[in-house]
Amino acid sequence: MKYTCEISIDLPREEVIRKLDNPENMKHWQKGLKNYEILEGNPGEVGTRMELEYQMGKRHLKMVETIVKNDFPYEFHANYDAKGVHNIQRNFFHEVDMNTTKWVSESEFQFASWGMKVMGWLMPGAFKKQSYNYLNDFKNFAEKGTSVAES
Repeated sequence: MKYTCEISIDLPREEVIRKLDNPENMKHWQKGLKNYEILEGNPGEVGTRMELEYQMGKRHLKMVETIVKNDFPYEFHANYDAKGVHNIQRNFFHEVDMNTTKWVSESEFQFASWGMKVMGWLMPGAFKKQSYNYLNDFKNFAEKGTSVAES
Protein backbone atom coordinates (compact mmCIF):
# COMPACT_ATOMS: atom_id res chain seq x y z
CA MET A 1 0.00 0.00 0.00
CA LYS A 2 1.39 3.40 -1.03
CA TYR A 3 0.14 6.94 -0.50
CA THR A 4 1.38 10.52 -0.19
CA CYS A 5 0.41 13.19 2.37
CA GLU A 6 1.48 16.80 2.50
CA ILE A 7 1.07 19.80 4.76
CA SER A 8 2.13 23.44 4.74
CA ILE A 9 3.82 24.71 7.89
CA ASP A 10 3.97 28.44 8.52
CA LEU A 11 7.64 28.49 9.47
CA PRO A 12 10.95 28.76 7.60
CA ARG A 13 12.32 25.37 6.51
CA GLU A 14 15.39 25.65 8.79
CA GLU A 15 13.15 26.08 11.85
CA VAL A 16 10.93 23.15 10.80
CA ILE A 17 13.99 20.91 10.45
CA ARG A 18 15.45 22.07 13.77
CA LYS A 19 12.23 21.04 15.55
CA LEU A 20 11.80 17.83 13.56
CA ASP A 21 15.40 16.68 13.97
CA ASN A 22 15.33 16.81 17.78
CA PRO A 23 14.32 13.40 19.23
CA GLU A 24 13.19 15.08 22.47
CA ASN A 25 10.42 16.80 20.46
CA MET A 26 8.88 13.55 19.14
CA LYS A 27 6.66 13.15 22.22
CA HIS A 28 5.07 16.51 21.42
CA TRP A 29 3.78 15.44 18.00
CA GLN A 30 3.72 11.61 18.04
CA LYS A 31 0.72 10.79 20.21
CA GLY A 32 1.23 7.73 22.36
CA LEU A 33 5.05 7.78 22.20
CA LYS A 34 6.26 6.51 25.57
CA ASN A 35 9.94 5.93 24.99
CA TYR A 36 12.70 5.91 22.42
CA GLU A 37 16.14 4.37 22.60
CA ILE A 38 19.09 4.49 20.21
CA LEU A 39 20.02 0.86 19.49
CA GLU A 40 23.07 1.61 17.35
CA GLY A 41 24.67 4.55 15.64
CA ASN A 42 24.43 8.27 16.29
CA PRO A 43 21.23 10.36 16.13
CA GLY A 44 20.54 11.56 12.59
CA GLU A 45 23.21 9.46 10.87
CA VAL A 46 22.42 7.02 8.07
CA GLY A 47 22.24 3.48 9.44
CA THR A 48 21.28 4.56 12.96
CA ARG A 49 18.62 2.33 14.50
CA MET A 50 16.22 3.57 17.18
CA GLU A 51 13.49 1.66 19.01
CA LEU A 52 10.22 3.57 19.44
CA GLU A 53 7.63 2.45 21.98
CA TYR A 54 3.97 3.56 21.77
CA GLN A 55 0.85 3.04 23.85
CA MET A 56 -2.26 3.52 21.73
CA GLY A 57 -5.25 2.85 23.93
CA LYS A 58 -4.86 -0.75 25.06
CA ARG A 59 -2.45 -1.53 22.25
CA HIS A 60 1.30 -1.53 22.98
CA LEU A 61 3.54 -1.17 19.92
CA LYS A 62 7.29 -1.29 19.45
CA MET A 63 9.00 -0.48 16.18
CA VAL A 64 12.53 0.09 14.99
CA GLU A 65 13.44 3.11 12.88
CA THR A 66 16.43 2.77 10.54
CA ILE A 67 17.66 5.97 8.90
CA VAL A 68 18.16 5.36 5.18
CA LYS A 69 18.94 8.90 3.99
CA ASN A 70 19.44 12.17 5.82
CA ASP A 71 19.85 15.15 3.55
CA PHE A 72 18.28 17.79 5.80
CA PRO A 73 16.93 20.34 5.11
CA TYR A 74 15.75 18.79 1.83
CA GLU A 75 14.82 15.20 2.60
CA PHE A 76 14.84 12.45 5.20
CA HIS A 77 14.07 8.76 4.56
CA ALA A 78 13.67 5.99 7.11
CA ASN A 79 12.29 2.49 7.40
CA TYR A 80 10.09 1.43 10.30
CA ASP A 81 9.75 -2.22 11.24
CA ALA A 82 7.14 -3.63 13.62
CA LYS A 83 5.62 -7.07 13.96
CA GLY A 84 4.27 -7.97 10.52
CA VAL A 85 4.82 -4.51 8.99
CA HIS A 86 7.65 -2.83 7.08
CA ASN A 87 7.04 0.89 6.45
CA ILE A 88 9.20 2.84 3.98
CA GLN A 89 8.97 6.56 4.70
CA ARG A 90 10.28 9.24 2.33
CA ASN A 91 9.99 12.85 3.50
CA PHE A 92 10.68 15.96 1.43
CA PHE A 93 10.79 19.55 2.69
CA HIS A 94 10.15 22.34 0.18
CA GLU A 95 10.62 26.05 0.77
CA VAL A 96 7.38 27.65 -0.46
CA ASP A 97 8.61 31.08 0.60
CA MET A 98 10.80 32.44 3.41
CA ASN A 99 8.14 31.68 6.03
CA THR A 100 6.40 28.58 4.67
CA THR A 101 7.56 24.97 4.34
CA LYS A 102 5.73 22.19 2.53
CA TRP A 103 6.33 18.72 4.00
CA VAL A 104 5.59 15.91 1.54
CA SER A 105 5.51 12.45 3.10
CA GLU A 106 5.47 9.32 0.91
CA SER A 107 4.50 6.12 2.73
CA GLU A 108 4.76 2.53 1.57
CA PHE A 109 3.56 -0.28 3.79
CA GLN A 110 4.58 -3.90 3.19
CA PHE A 111 2.71 -6.46 5.26
CA ALA A 112 4.24 -9.79 6.22
CA SER A 113 1.46 -11.31 8.30
CA TRP A 114 -1.89 -12.39 6.92
CA GLY A 115 -3.73 -10.36 9.59
CA MET A 116 -1.91 -7.15 8.69
CA LYS A 117 -2.48 -7.75 4.96
CA VAL A 118 -6.21 -8.03 5.62
CA MET A 119 -6.20 -4.88 7.78
CA GLY A 120 -4.26 -2.96 5.10
CA TRP A 121 -6.74 -4.11 2.47
CA LEU A 122 -9.86 -3.42 4.53
CA MET A 123 -8.74 -0.20 6.22
CA PRO A 124 -6.23 1.69 4.05
CA GLY A 125 -7.82 4.98 5.13
CA ALA A 126 -6.83 4.34 8.76
CA PHE A 127 -3.13 4.31 7.83
CA LYS A 128 -3.42 7.51 5.79
CA LYS A 129 -5.46 9.17 8.56
CA GLN A 130 -2.75 8.33 11.12
CA SER A 131 -0.10 9.82 8.82
CA TYR A 132 -2.13 13.03 8.47
CA ASN A 133 -2.60 13.14 12.25
CA TYR A 134 1.18 13.09 12.75
CA LEU A 135 1.68 15.85 10.16
CA ASN A 136 -1.04 18.01 11.73
CA ASP A 137 0.26 17.38 15.24
CA PHE A 138 3.75 18.37 14.14
CA LYS A 139 2.39 21.53 12.48
CA ASN A 140 0.55 22.49 15.69
CA PHE A 141 3.63 21.79 17.80
CA ALA A 142 6.02 23.66 15.47
CA GLU A 143 3.80 26.69 14.89
CA LYS A 144 1.98 27.06 18.25
CA GLY A 145 3.90 24.94 20.73
CA THR A 146 0.87 22.64 21.18
CA SER A 147 1.92 19.26 22.57
CA VAL A 148 0.11 15.90 22.38
CA ALA A 149 2.26 14.56 25.23
CA GLU A 150 0.30 13.36 28.24
CA SER A 151 0.96 15.39 31.35
